[in-house]
Amino acid sequence: MKKIYFIIISILFNVTLSAQSSIHNFEELMTALKSGKSVKTVIYYGKCKLFSDGVEEKESVDAIGGLRFDTYEYFDSSVFKGKQPSFVTTSQTVLINQHHYGYVYNYVKIKVKKDNAVEITARYLRPRKFSSKFKVVMDETFKGVINDGSNDGAVLFFVE
Repeated sequence: MKKIYFIIISILFNVTLSAQSSIHNFEELMTALKSGKSVKTVIYYGKCKLFSDGVEEKESVDAIGGLRFDTYEYFDSSVFKGKQPSFVTTSQTVLINQHHYGYVYNYVKIKVKKDNAVEITARYLRPRKFSSKFKVVMDETFKGVINDGSNDGAVLFFVE
């Protein structure tokens, strides 16, 4: 009986592992997105360079975040007359209750460049009374690279 349980658990474990596979570079990311696959992102912020209000900080925060790459836009370098590498970008905004700022919108944008560089913008936005504008109460940018399996890149992508 124990042998049957072990076999069932092994099968379930292998099915779970095969359900997600790592994406190692920009080309693999674009292939997954173009074929309509669902892509998840995991970000190790502590491995990124942190820029707060445009100024590089000595250390980054020891935090981990993630989001789905659901809605995205791809821009070929020709759109910018070759002055910028090709990139794909996605963003997400959720309402959170942050201990210092109270209720704010947490806006996160991920920009992945053809050279595997990744830029994550994180902002807390507070609605202004009687206005359609928002006040930026926190603005941070994190810069890292895609984890290709052999480097210590801060950003991991998985296709389901």
